Amino acid sequence: MDNYIRFDWAMKRLLRNKANYAVIEGLLESLLGRKYTIERFLESESNQETGEDKFNRVDILAESDKGELTIIEIQNNRELTYFHRMLYGVSKAITDYIDLGNDYDKVRKVYSINIVYFELGQGKDYVYHGKTFFCGLHDKSDILKLSVRQNQKFFGFGLADGENVLERKEAGDLFPEYYILRVNDFDRVATTPLDQWIEFLKTGSIAPDATAPGLSQARECLRIDTLSSAEKNDYVRHMEAIRYQRSVLDTSRDEGFAEGRAEGRAEGRAEGRAEGRAEGRAEGRAEGRVEGIDEGKKEEKIAIAKKMFSLNLPTSQIMQITGLTEEEINNLT
Repeated sequence: MDNYIRFDWAMKRLLRNKANYAVIEGLLESLLGRKYTIERFLESESNQETGEDKFNRVDILAESDKGELTIIEIQNNRELTYFHRMLYGVSKAITDYIDLGNDYDKVRKVYSINIVYFELGQGKDYVYHGKTFFCGLHDKSDILKLSVRQNQKFFGFGLADGENVLERKEAGDLFPEYYILRVNDFDRVATTPLDQWIEFLKTGSIAPDATAPGLSQARECLRIDTLSSAEKNDYVRHMEAIRYQRSVLDTSRDEGFAEGRAEGRAEGRAEGRAEGRAEGRAEGRAEGRVEGIDEGKKEEKIAIAKKMFSLNLPTSQIMQITGLTEEEINNLT
């Protein structure tokens, strides 16, 4: 297999070119399950290459021929607040691309596509889809749909079986949708167009028999040997920066785990010693009380035995009453 350019670098340098739109359109078609045509790319917050973000994350904001907005973001390193940033990015796209005073029906449909190279959240799958649903509080199967007039205004008529019929959309279809591709969790044979894309995103290789939309164009425009000398140098620096960042993060994480374990063991030993001393004192006091009671009882028995002995009672009778041994009684004389 040929060596291909990493998708994040390609999004920055090559795929904004109109001649290469078909690559990203193919990814979106494979993910959304329908044809997607890019009208143009818009400016997004992280298009500016400043700070560590220029290696850690890349995003583009595309406008479709239907006026939809699609954010495609690639994140290399783990981020605790990533879900919140997804929400912020969508909210910002909505507010940035509606003019002040416009009617609410001018709010755009937004798709948030998140390609992450770390374990985001906790789950077993490698592709997740988030969408708003309005379901009945008392009947969960009752999904709120748009009215006929709303459906006509926002979506128009659709064709089904050759007839002009109204495709009733759900109210949630107006709201943003989120996709998360946890690339590193992909571990199967790529048999679907989406799997072929995820395999490419993970390995940087395109199988000879891959037929997913956009991958044939990617074979042509994302080959490393097509880059100029300046582009190759820039690409090498980009890859080295990513490797260095991952190494630093992995080292910090390992050191953090080691320090955490050491501190945990030290705290455990200290707590164990403290608990041991406390338990020892408690047990000592308890044992002391028991021993004191036993000694007091024995002294009482000896006093009784001495009194009986002074009355010339038989030793056998003294043993029976006090519980003392014959030797203990003889030692009283």
